Amino acid sequence: MSTSINRRDFSALAFAASMSLTSRPSLGNTPITPDEAKAIARDAWAYAYAPLQGYQTMYNQTQNRSFGGYVGGFNQFRHYSRSSTPADTDIVTPNNDTPYSWAWLDLRAEPMVLSLPAVPAPRYYVNQWFDLYTHNFAYTGVRATGREAGNYLFAGPRWNGTVPAGITKVFIAETEFVGTLTRTQLFGPDDVAAMQAVQAAYKLTPLSQFTGAPAPAAAPAIEWPVWDAARGEGIEFIAYLNAILPFMPIVPAEQEMLALFARIGIGPGKPFDANALPPEIHAAIATGIAEAAKTLKEGAVQQKDSRALFGTRAELADGYITKRNYGAMLGIYGNTKEEAVYGSQQTDRDGKVLDGNRRWVMRFESGQLPPVTEFWSITMYNLPQRFLVGNPLNRYSIGDRTAGLVKGADGSLEIYMQAESPGPDKESNWLPTPTGPFFFVGRFYGPKAEALDDRWSLPPLIEVN
Repeated sequence: MSTSINRRDFSALAFAASMSLTSRPSLGNTPITPDEAKAIARDAWAYAYAPLQGYQTMYNQTQNRSFGGYVGGFNQFRHYSRSSTPADTDIVTPNNDTPYSWAWLDLRAEPMVLSLPAVPAPRYYVNQWFDLYTHNFAYTGVRATGREAGNYLFAGPRWNGTVPAGITKVFIAETEFVGTLTRTQLFGPDDVAAMQAVQAAYKLTPLSQFTGAPAPAAAPAIEWPVWDAARGEGIEFIAYLNAILPFMPIVPAEQEMLALFARIGIGPGKPFDANALPPEIHAAIATGIAEAAKTLKEGAVQQKDSRALFGTRAELADGYITKRNYGAMLGIYGNTKEEAVYGSQQTDRDGKVLDGNRRWVMRFESGQLPPVTEFWSITMYNLPQRFLVGNPLNRYSIGDRTAGLVKGADGSLEIYMQAESPGPDKESNWLPTPTGPFFFVGRFYGPKAEALDDRWSLPPLIEVN
């Protein structure tokens, strides 16, 4: 599909996408061998992994009314007035630092305008914007656009309209649907009402309403395929990918790759039925998927920081598919490094997954605390779920805003990570783990130059007796 597709074709593709979980596949006229099918499936599954993890979030938040994180549909915010807890399972590795505001935009019919209020210092906020690929294509907020009020226009890849007066900046997305994970700083229980007032001032308005022009015709309704993780991460990933490809115009650099993927039934709105595949091709595709999933998991567990994993397509540069997959697996919708840097450790010196039944300490030497302009934290997660960990202290993260942290006489700071209390004299610095596998994420908001260029890094976790 080209970027010049017309609305009639677009509507037809949208209809075909809605049928893609039940229709019969077409592998084209060129015979394909099992070895070819396996190799193509391996690459195609890797290509689709991050977009489909993103689709899972978009589907649940905009279509699944029984989902606890349901936003209410497109083009509206849902705000949270508290930090995340173990009950929040919208996404893996949620932060415990800043209450979230979520929104998804449908840009097919017309652009949307985001209006932001003036936000006085010292409150931090950021509107992170991502497309269906999970690329961070735009930022508004304290770092990116400042503290003054402004109006920001978000348009899809096929829009060619006129920018009206009163627009501060325009952002053109690669995909017809985009989302924001907005974070607004909360200073404590007494600050909830003031923070909510800031959140309430984040406004989304259709461009026609913003300018007072007649509204355009509504975009066609879409019957989104119900998300099922076992199917979406197995051979039926093809059906899900085909369902969202109509809204992701193929970029020139990927045309040859998508043409190759078409040999196993991949294409915008293309029908697909795994049960109709020849048995040997079905088995080959399944093997390719298993190989790709194994490679991804093995690579992801080795990642220690986020600096190369989140950003625009251009910022991710070579290896962008692998990088965005690591990001999606470890903590989907992580910030671009200029906004926040993340650090993690998932294995010990012997390569074994960290275990909360053992005792661990992270030591920051004097003068070596995270170099940030905003704030920092370390947050605990269980494995394999990657959700926050319930504990007697109701402490899910620890950092520079944690009351009562105790430094050593030499100015160092030690953080204890284990399932059992390290003792009353150390509980002030205790980040409880689950009784079993765990990993943690350090988040450093407003990273200074030394955190961006690798002159500073998170100290390793050391086992203690």
